[in-house]
Amino acid sequence: MKALIQRVSSASVSVAGESVGAINGGLLVLLGVERNDTAEIAERLLDRLLRYRVFSDAEGRMNLSLADTGGGLLLVSQFTLVADTRKGLRPGFSGAATPELGKALYEHMLQKAHSSHPQVASGRFGADMQVSLLNDGPVTFLLEMN
Repeated sequence: MKALIQRVSSASVSVAGESVGAINGGLLVLLGVERNDTAEIAERLLDRLLRYRVFSDAEGRMNLSLADTGGGLLLVSQFTLVADTRKGLRPGFSGAATPELGKALYEHMLQKAHSSHPQVASGRFGADMQVSLLNDGPVTFLLEMN
């Protein structure tokens, strides 16, 4: 499982011109699910997302987490994040989860996020989404779990 996280001042996602999720300050998480991922991996990644220290403390150091700040979490599924781009001119998706597994794990993570964090928004699995963000920093990290 891969999560591209971006610290944002604001972020939103829309489908067919309709806003389906938005946050003010917090983390935009683009989530890619791989074929060997499990609910346990999703839960460990969520815990890491909520506790990953990417927000500045009073001294300007990245010492605070989303759990510490209470900021928003916008979780968006992104199949292309797990593409194999090591060779050739076309991405390969043989390592990606099936749509059924991807949806199940995305929804599992989303349900767990709602039960453990006060501000959670999401995209729509499998939809053609438009994501807007104001990156704060910019601060962007790729977290990988297996």
